[in-house]
Amino acid sequence: LCGEKENRSTLVSAAMSGMLDKLEFVNTYYHKDIYLKFSFVFPSIIMMICTSMYSIIDGLFISNFAGKTAFAAVNLILPVAMGVGAIGFMIGSGGSAIVAKTLGEGKKEKANEYFSMLIFTALIGATILSVFGFIFIRQICMALGARGQLLEYASTYGRIMFVSQPMFMMQTIFYNFFITAVFVCL
Repeated sequence: LCGEKENRSTLVSAAMSGMLDKLEFVNTYYHKDIYLKFSFVFPSIIMMICTSMYSIIDGLFISNFAGKTAFAAVNLILPVAMGVGAIGFMIGSGGSAIVAKTLGEGKKEKANEYFSMLIFTALIGATILSVFGFIFIRQICMALGARGQLLEYASTYGRIMFVSQPMFMMQTIFYNFFITAVFVCL
């Protein structure tokens, strides 16, 4: 009976020692993890601030120098352009997960094929959406309720936005892939 107590206390102290080692590992990993999370989140925060500042400054200049109707036109068409741009974010998020998984499996060539396929597909899709948006922007604005001068301003601003949509979509896609590339290199 006495020998069993010694074995139990040895097992308990060994378990406690192992737990302390694990806690130290978790603590070290937690601090490293916070640094990694911050390094990934910080560029996103800066990008969102810049995008918000762009919209705010755009709104200030348009409302002060072009008038209320022009400002209403921007607010009418901007959600349409952002909706199209969200497709790029969707492809970037899903595609970067697929590429990261494939790289994690050690299939670098297959990951390169996935990356190339996603980029070419997104570029072709963005170009097609932009062409259709550019051609049918007047009908889109009318469906959103624009009439008269508001229709003219929204159509003009929409055409400008749709010309730049492929670049905007590529920017959101590459941003997601950039995060994946940094994470894979760690």
